[in-house]
Order: sequence, then C-alpha cells, then structure tokens
Amino acid sequence: MNGARSWLETANGHADFPLQNLPYGVFSHGGAAPRVGVAIGDSILDLPALLARGLLYGLAADAVAAMAGGTLNAFFAMGQGPRLALRQQLQELLEETSQQRARVECCLLDSADCSLHMPARVGDYTDFYVGIEHAKNVGALFRPDNPLLPNYKFVPIGYHGRASTLRASGHPVPRPRGQSLPAGQGEPTLAATARLDFELELGVWIGPGNALGEPLPIGRAGEHVAGYCLLNDWSARDIQAWEYQPLGPFLSKSFITSISPWVVTPEALAPFRCAQPSRPHGDPQPLPYLWDEHDQARGALAIDLQVWISTAHMRSVGLPAERLSQSSTLAMYWTVAQLLAHHSSNGCQLQPGDLFGSGTLSGAQPGQYGSLLEMTQGGKVALQLASGEARRFLEDGDEIILRGRCHREGYASIGFGECRGRVQGLGERA
Repeated sequence: MNGARSWLETANGHADFPLQNLPYGVFSHGGAAPRVGVAIGDSILDLPALLARGLLYGLAADAVAAMAGGTLNAFFAMGQGPRLALRQQLQELLEETSQQRARVECCLLDSADCSLHMPARVGDYTDFYVGIEHAKNVGALFRPDNPLLPNYKFVPIGYHGRASTLRASGHPVPRPRGQSLPAGQGEPTLAATARLDFELELGVWIGPGNALGEPLPIGRAGEHVAGYCLLNDWSARDIQAWEYQPLGPFLSKSFITSISPWVVTPEALAPFRCAQPSRPHGDPQPLPYLWDEHDQARGALAIDLQVWISTAHMRSVGLPAERLSQSSTLAMYWTVAQLLAHHSSNGCQLQPGDLFGSGTLSGAQPGQYGSLLEMTQGGKVALQLASGEARRFLEDGDEIILRGRCHREGYASIGFGECRGRVQGLGERA
C-alpha cells in the first residue's frame, strides 16, 4: 500500500490526506446533521452514505454503524479490529484499480463545502508535560540553577484540563479575563490577559478504556489508543504566573483548547514509528511499570511540527502566514504508552473519547520553540516578524496555525490538516 495510488487524483501526492492516511472526522454539509467522514485528497468520503449503498460489510459495516449520531466515541471503543477492517475496505474502494469508483464517487463531497466539528465527545482531558526541551527552557527562565524539578525524569507530569472548552480548528479564541499580579503591585487585578500564548502539542485520542481500579500494563497500552491530532493549549501567562502555586494551571488554561478535527489512526502512523530517543547518560531508569523494551524500540513517533502566524495586518496587505517554529514529536521524553500506563497506574478509569495533550513540544534551539514564552524569553525580547511587526505575546486578530507532517523515504507522506485559532478581543464578542 506504500506506493498505491487512488482514482481520486487530488489524493495522489496530497500533503496531508493521501490514500495511505484516511483519517476520521465529523462534518456537516448543506445544513444536514453532522455525520462521520474520511478525509481523502480535497474531499470527504461520507461513511453513512457508503454504508447505505451496501459498499461495506462485516466488521467495517459494524464500525460505521457505531458512528451513528455523528460522533466517534462508540467507534473508538471497538478497538483495533473493526478499525483495521474499515481501513482495508476503504483503501480497496479508493485504489485506482477499484471496480466501485462510480458508486463511491456519489459519496464524495468537496471539503471546502463542509464544516468540521469535534470528532468525539470528550469526557476527560489531561494535559501532560513531556516535552523535555520546553520544560528545560521554561525552567531556565524561572529557576536558572535548577530548570528541571527532581520528579520530572521519574514520572510523566500532567494535570486535569477542562474538556468543556475543547474546540475544533477554526473556532475563535476569546481573550480571557482573569486575576493577575502586575509587576510592582502588591495586590492583584481582574483584567483581560496581556500575555496570551500558544502551545504546540500532540493530542492522543483514547480508544477502549479500562475498568476502575485496573491499571493498563505498558506492553498493552498501545491497544488503547484510537488516534492522534494536533493540539494548541492556549495559555494566559500572566494569569498562570499568579495562580499556579501550589496546585498548578487552572483558569489560565481552561478558556479554550484547539484541536485539529481529523483523527489520524495508529495504522496510518505505523511507518513513522521509531525508537524512543535514548535517555542522556545519568538519567534514572523508569520504574518497571513504565518500561517496556518493545515500546522503547518502536514507541516513538517521528512527526514534523510547525507553528505559523497570520496577523490582522498581514492579512490586510495580502502577506502570507509566517512560520515561527519547526519542531518534532521526538522531543517527547516519555512515550504515549508510558502516558497511558502512568495515568491508569492508580486505577484511574480511562474512557473512549478521552483526550491527552503531550505538553509543549519544543526543540533545544531557537526556531524550534513551541511557545512565545520561550521565543521571547518570557516577554523580555520582542519577536520580529517579516511584516515589520513585533510580538512578545499574541494580539487581537493574530491567528496561529499548527501543522504536522510525517515523511520517510519510500513511504507516502501524510499529515494532520491544520489546527487554527484566531484571537478575538473582548470587544468582538456578541
């Protein structure tokens, strides 16, 4: 399937959605209720329509039937078997040698004519902190002599986020108000954040869950992953600095989190799995429940990540978006399997449709940072844009665009689509 081509020409060589990807999402078209589809080239394949035409059978048909109601939760719960069966049948229907082209074409819609929605109902959202370069960069700003706290290399750090404010790409990002302590003042004030930031992250969708009180063994944790997306954990740094001690992020993070709307499956990402980067000499060995040799050999993902910005001024004069950063998921100190094993280690119940964020994935060098907090050294140094503008933190009208792509010699490249969000000032709200 590596070199397979589709009869749908826009899929061949598509930057994100060739035949080898086939991510799932929820879309609406022409005022109809949201339903589940697959991204292929510049089109969306309507899965309920495909099922109604009798083009799917067996486990694949069961999988699409589970998507009734326009959400992927029940599909996620089914696990790998139905997901593999559906993927195989979709690829057969879309390959250039398919005898079903005429019947399948009727189920295709132009992506540009569709609206995309959250792919699943998220019951719980956990944001981790596994980007070690980001942790070191931020730690150096606030604790130059001790950037990483002692527990970082023993335990995957995370916090419980706010599932109700997760939104699909394109939803406006309302500038939040909050309590902060301005420099030089003795008491806090309540005002709109002046230090709005983005965070470049990978999102992980949970498939089959675990029973309460039953931890997931790390060697089986991968079976509980339904797919991946891009995630922007918008952050109000001034609110965060005031509230985070002693319990960590709260209102500085809960106003909105943006995700890319397509769920890229583990099967699509299989060619881009690789060994987890070796731990530096002297780093502690993880406890046994967090260690699996196969996971270390194949548990990492090689995904190139980018952050772009489009300001209101840039759009007004016709300038294209400017790239701010290029990083990689190889910046993750812990694997996804380690995150699941640790999250469930106390018996915590994970459920289909739960979402994990990786934490900010920065590289070690300028040009690889995943937040303005790092790029501007905490707001001390302005970031100069090619448009002549400068940024310490985000201004109203700024749009942040996250992109993720996978490349490997001999394999078709795949991507995630975009994760966009445009900052909306207080005066813009209805």
